[in-house]
Formats: sequence, structure tokens, C-alpha cells
Amino acid sequence: MKTLNRQNFPGRQYTDRVIQFGEGNFLRAFVDWQLDLLNEHTDLDAGVVIVRPINSDFPPSLDTQDGLYTTIIRGLNEQGEAVREPRLIRSVNREINIYKQFDEYLALAHDANIRFVFSNTTEAGISYVADDKLTDTPPASYPAKLTRLLYERFSHFDGAADKGWVLLPCELIDYNGKALKELVLRYAQQWALPAQFTTWLNEHNTFCSTLVDRIVTGHPRGEVDALQAELGYQDTFLDTAEYFYLFVIQGPQWLAKELRLDKLELNVRIVDDIKPYKERKVAILNGAHTALVPVAFLSGLNTVGEAMNDKLISGYVEKTIAEDIVPVLDLPHDELTSFAQAVLSRFRNPFIQHQLLSIALNGMTKFRTRILPQLLTYREQHGELPARLTFALAALIAFYRGERDGESYPLQDDDKWLTRYKSLWSGVNSGEIALSTLVNDVLGDTGHWEQDLLKVPGLAEQVEQQLQAILDNGMRAAVTAYS
Repeated sequence: MKTLNRQNFPGRQYTDRVIQFGEGNFLRAFVDWQLDLLNEHTDLDAGVVIVRPINSDFPPSLDTQDGLYTTIIRGLNEQGEAVREPRLIRSVNREINIYKQFDEYLALAHDANIRFVFSNTTEAGISYVADDKLTDTPPASYPAKLTRLLYERFSHFDGAADKGWVLLPCELIDYNGKALKELVLRYAQQWALPAQFTTWLNEHNTFCSTLVDRIVTGHPRGEVDALQAELGYQDTFLDTAEYFYLFVIQGPQWLAKELRLDKLELNVRIVDDIKPYKERKVAILNGAHTALVPVAFLSGLNTVGEAMNDKLISGYVEKTIAEDIVPVLDLPHDELTSFAQAVLSRFRNPFIQHQLLSIALNGMTKFRTRILPQLLTYREQHGELPARLTFALAALIAFYRGERDGESYPLQDDDKWLTRYKSLWSGVNSGEIALSTLVNDVLGDTGHWEQDLLKVPGLAEQVEQQLQAILDNGMRAAVTAYS
């Protein structure tokens, strides 16, 4: 069987126009995959130079395959049909190890063709390291590495206005572009770089905040042999991902033309503010996950796919999104319903086995950030409590009993909550405390909820009634009223 490389599989090589900090599965199945589509169908002609941001030889360099690798996109399409799309990605030209090839790294700043910088250095990557110096080869933090490279470009091109970059960080933090720019400016000041450099940064470089959305399942360990046999070549860097993807960029509209998005319709949105899209994702995708988990698990199911194939549970999830979540979100209704349908298709993806217990991690915090805002907004707008969201809270409290069909299961949350629930449920089970006491104790934790939920009219009473129904009748019987 042939090894995947450019000698065995010749094809077009694109001009270096993109620097990418990060070599991981996500960027390869998200950014590089989209660039490859644009390269094929438009005149973008954008080759990627990957810069490995950490000092590690694992995984091996993509250079061992001349930058080539295969993505396998799997999931349900817009028509609900199962699809599977292998694609040989040619957008990556080479990889640079900044710790071993620092001069080659700086030379990227001298290339007039370079225009875009993407990154995914994890949530901890956009951070400040006080000891980073201009003379380090390289500095430790990603923002310091980037500042050094930007200063090299500024110096090499004498601050030319047309040599600025478009920077598109993909790290999962709020307003990642703003955060990255602030740290670059901080290093510029700390290193006493010329004022003209700061002016050039501000006036001729575009830092965009982004929202990225795609489940990338990465290297398909148990399927490698079968997939390679089907493809007809050996590929050490096979990368799998779901069908759905969304890239929201907070930036100027001229970006659409520069990225040739006017010539190929991708699921990329260039917007004035990513906040509504972040709220949509958190409320619909993450919120539905959080509502689903305790209801489905205590109904005897173990994966998201099983839950979505269960008519009772999927009905609860669909109605929760459509009737309790979508009506309170601040985006055009058709966009919200379209996204909601995509979320339901993603939940039904037969290629992803998403364990409910793994999603249950830190459920108390997830409820506060993902569901509570919609619950409170709904009550404010409609004058009544959203029954399915309060049921999700009752189900969550029931979940922290840690028992299903007489068997215990692992709970993963702050020790404070685990200890507290153990004590409260022990008291309820022994008859020492009333169920209302448990509910009031949970809802009255102002430190956790950042407000006193006991002051929300009717909330404690409704949650207690729903929790009592779960205890008396079992989850499946209790959820019937909301499905």
C-alpha cells in the first residue's frame, strides 16, 4: 500500500499565504478543510505553513507526508441522510518547529504573500508570561511569539501599510481576537518597541474575534486499517469530524472578498458582533445537551444517539428547544430554527457515540451558564416559568442522587456539590428532611447561582413538584407531560 505524500499523489501546491499556530485535529478538520475547498473552487491559492506552538515531537510532523492528510466528514446532511465524505487535503504546505527552526519562523515575516494568521493554542494559549523577552528564541507564550513575528514583519517592510495581517484566533475564549490583540500590545509596551510599531499594529492589522463550531472526533483509532484499505494508501494523520460546521468571524465585510467567500458558499458568517451567535450556541446546542443528560440517563439510556432515537426523550428535547429556548433568543427566528434543526441532526449523528455521563461533568455550573439565563428571560417575557427548563433542573437534582435502577454511577462535579448532595439526599431518603428543604438548599446557594433563586416567584415550588413526580413515578413517566 502506498504512503501518502506528494511524490505518490502529485497535485497542485498552493502559495504560502497562511500561518497557522497549532497542528491539532481541530484546525486540520476545520480551517485547513475550508481553505482546501476554497483553493479547489476559487482562485484563493492559499497554502498553509503550520507553526507548532509547543516544544514537542508528538504527534510527528505533518512534513512526513508533505503536508497531505485525509479528512473523513461523517454525519447527517440537511436532508437527514447519513453521509460520509473522504477528502484529501492539499492546503498545508509544510510545518515549522519554532523551537528548532526559529530562523525559518522569522523568515515567514519576510514573505510578502503571507496575509492570514489562524491559531488554536487551547484556551490557555492566549495568556501572558511575564518572563517572555524579545530576545528569546522563542518566547514561551503564543502572544509573545506572535508579537516577535509581527515586529519582524514591521521591521522588514519598514512599516508598510499593505503588509499588515488578518489574525483569526480560534481558541475557545470570549472575544479571542480582542484578547490576543491586548496581549500583543502589552508585549510591545513591555519590550519598549517603537511607537510606530504600535501604530502599525492598530491601523494596518485586523484582529478578528471568532466563534468556531464543529465536533472533530480526530484520529479514528479502531477504524484505521479499514479506512486505509478503502482509501488505498497509508495515512498517519487521518482526521474525522461531523458534517456540521460553522465559522463566525467578527470583522470587516471586505474579508468575505479576500477569503473568496463571495465565490463559494461556505457556512461562514462575517458579522459585527459574535455575541448573539455565542449565546445561540450556548443556549441551543449546549443548553439542550445539559437538559437532555439527566432526563435521558435516568430514563435508562447511555448515549445522546440512543436518546434521540427514543421518541419520548427526543420529543422532550425538540420541544424544549422550540418552545422554551428559541423564543427568548435575540437573532432572526429563521436563523434560530435552522440552527436548532442542525443541532438535532448533530445529536442524531450515528457516527458519534457521545456518552451521557461524559457530558454530565460539572452539571451544576453548566446549568447556570447554559440554561438559567433562558429560564429567567422566559419568565420575564412571558410572566410564567418555562416548564421544560424547570423540569431539566428537577431532573438534574434527581441525577445527583447518584442512583439508577438500584445501581450507583460516578458523579463528576465540584467536591462541594458532591458532598452537599450526598448529605441532602441521605436526609431525604431517611425522612430526616423534606424534599422542599433539599430544593430550597440547592436554589438558595447565591454563591453558585450568583443570585437568590428562591426569590424567583414559583420556581422552588415548581421544581419540587416536578422532582416529586420523578421520585414517585420514575423519569419516563414524569417526562411524558413535557414530550
